[in-house]
Amino acid sequence: MQRMNGRVLLVDDDVELLDLLRDYLTREQFTVTCVHDGQAGVAEALSGRHDIVVLDVTMPVLGGIAALARIRAASPLPVLMLTARGDDTDRIVGLELGADDYVPKPCTPRELTARLRAILKRSLSSHEMASESLQPLAAGPLMLWPGRRRAEWQGMLLDLTSTEFSLLELLARQAGKAVSKADLSEQALGRVLTRFDRSIDVHISAIRQKLGNLPDGRSPIETVIRKGYLLVV
Repeated sequence: MQRMNGRVLLVDDDVELLDLLRDYLTREQFTVTCVHDGQAGVAEALSGRHDIVVLDVTMPVLGGIAALARIRAASPLPVLMLTARGDDTDRIVGLELGADDYVPKPCTPRELTARLRAILKRSLSSHEMASESLQPLAAGPLMLWPGRRRAEWQGMLLDLTSTEFSLLELLARQAGKAVSKADLSEQALGRVLTRFDRSIDVHISAIRQKLGNLPDGRSPIETVIRKGYLLVV
């Protein structure tokens, strides 16, 4: 079975940690570039030479949250945040600004690699995705082209992160039916939902803001208590 790989940019001022991660990811057939402050990380992220960024929250010159905001203002490049374990504030702010996912530090190279593969699997192009892109997925006023990661709502282009697109696609494929947060986490984030994980809720909130309201004032994505989320059609 061929493994998903790609070009990874690691941004962290912990040189020892980056050396460890770079060596591990290189053995896993990723192409890895390392920089050690947020300002250099933004410049490198916007160079077009990378498929995904791993961005630490706490760094000199420019912090990770500010760096993420600059990256997201100019590019949909997938970003995985490294956050302090138990620091929910940085985690939620990062997700609200458009981070695709997060990994709490200290993390193992194996865990980070698994998260990278999950994100890249849904964001990198393949021959199968190219053929699928010819077949749009329609759900009411929502149109999706999964192969091209393109989405339109009421004829207007939606600016979605890779994770937001994956979540919206899952809801669209089950339009009118509730999809559990556990299923959304496993299929869109590539990981099992843990008890206090609010990632799905934050991503759904961001999607709702981008969709706006229906003519009757309701959100196009409903919360179904104890069941999950439902795309209204």
